[in-house]
Amino acid sequence: MCNGRGKPGRLLLWQGCLAKGQLIRSAWCMPTNILRKRGSKISAKDAPAKASGDAGRLPVRTVAITIGGHTFSATLLDTPIAGRIWAALPLYSSAETWGQAIHFEVPVESGRERGATLKAERGTLYFWSDEHRVILAFGATPLARDGEMRLPVPCNAWAATETDLSILAAVTPGAKVSVVRR
Repeated sequence: MCNGRGKPGRLLLWQGCLAKGQLIRSAWCMPTNILRKRGSKISAKDAPAKASGDAGRLPVRTVAITIGGHTFSATLLDTPIAGRIWAALPLYSSAETWGQAIHFEVPVESGRERGATLKAERGTLYFWSDEHRVILAFGATPLARDGEMRLPVPCNAWAATETDLSILAAVTPGAKVSVVRR
């Protein structure tokens, strides 16, 4: 593709790189510049074949979460943090309480996503990126106003469940937590 010219032990600059089907002769470019010009989109022919007929959709990923003897299932959302948590499974931790919310530490690092929210919705599980924690709100938290469920900081949604999480009201700090693939 490219004709590399340089001396051993030096950074190679590439002349005559192929970009979008045309040869660039006058500009010196690095191989990473070619990748930047290509973009990050993967065409259908580059993507691996999927078993289901839904092209471009991830298969449904479900986890089983056990907190203090209460087990429920959750379906992962199509978000970057959901993919990171899925890759890190199985997870084991101990629960901590914060008003009517349970949170626990996980060995996953991620920044705050654009869709991060301060107000929790029933049945949604969040990732608290500043503290590397999963947080499940099921009622009023210490920061809540007028019956809302407010998170400590904007958090990334990563999963949803149909289970009424108010069953977690009986969980005490230190209860064992496990999150495993289903």
